[in-house]
Amino acid sequence: MATLDDVDRLVAELPEVTTGTSYGNQAWSIGGKVFAWERPFSKADIKRFGDESPPEGPILGIRTEDLGDKEAVLAAHPKSCFTIPHFDGYSAVLVQLDVVAADELRQLLEDGWLVFAPDAVAKEYLSSD
Repeated sequence: MATLDDVDRLVAELPEVTTGTSYGNQAWSIGGKVFAWERPFSKADIKRFGDESPPEGPILGIRTEDLGDKEAVLAAHPKSCFTIPHFDGYSAVLVQLDVVAADELRQLLEDGWLVFAPDAVAKEYLSSD
């Protein structure tokens, strides 16, 4: 189980990340591009769930490289990652923080960061592991 504080701690390990807000919610970006953000459900989102209960707890949106990568992430992390109709055609997944493991969250955030990280920064970071 992870929290937004855990997200903050994990993204602090990534170079050149800034913390801010997007649509009034906490967000993390690199080079002015948001790669992860708190994503509460809107009334319209909840309505689309119909009789099904929406996932509980804090939800995090994380960018993926492209739609193919999104499908791969969803297939690899079926318990913690999901999508909703609002995200159809958008390269991002939603992560249920109440169920995601810490190492899984770290990898998802790193992958999201890599989507927008400048090549030189990404190469230096990856070579330091």
